[in-house]
Amino acid sequence: MSHLLYALAWLSFGAGHSMLAGARGRGWLEHRFGQGHRLAYNAFAVAHILAVVAVGWVLLGDRPAFGLPTPLVWSLHALSAAGVIAMVIFLRSYDTSRLIGTAQWRGHGEDDDEPLNLNGPHRWVRHPLYVAGFMILWGRALDPLGLHTALWGTAYLIVGTLFEERKLLARYGEAYAAYRRSVPMFIPWRKAGSARTRKGPNGPLNP
Repeated sequence: MSHLLYALAWLSFGAGHSMLAGARGRGWLEHRFGQGHRLAYNAFAVAHILAVVAVGWVLLGDRPAFGLPTPLVWSLHALSAAGVIAMVIFLRSYDTSRLIGTAQWRGHGEDDDEPLNLNGPHRWVRHPLYVAGFMILWGRALDPLGLHTALWGTAYLIVGTLFEERKLLARYGEAYAAYRRSVPMFIPWRKAGSARTRKGPNGPLNP
């Protein structure tokens, strides 16, 4: 029952995030918060995910850690640390003021006028921040709470990526279709050879 309730908490986050990221949700945010709609979107997302984590802690936080071999435990710690480092490095390829929403709040651009970003880690994978997120999630899968957080967090990121891909195709058309054909989604097994790079953010969490 605890695992089911935690899964439902994650489902509520995914549903709420998708609703606010959709056209109607964004319209509501713009009506309520004006140029601060992106900031409000992120604030709602942060508050919701913190509530989900709190639910998980209440339900599963007292469960003991798995009896994993010490080398595996240290390997998972290293994976999580590498994910944090990768996240920091990857964020340098984004316009963080636009990603957070402070640029829109100051009237310095909107989400729809973002140029397609093929620079930095986007030369290797289409969603680098999600890759770093997977590393952090699975690096913390040392106990029931960490494992189920990794499972449901991964499911959310994968489903969210599918929706995001549809939006990016609608926004950038053939430019993104060509990019998608040449660069993998998550696993950097090949590099874009012919894609031209243009400076600008392409945040995977854009509403």
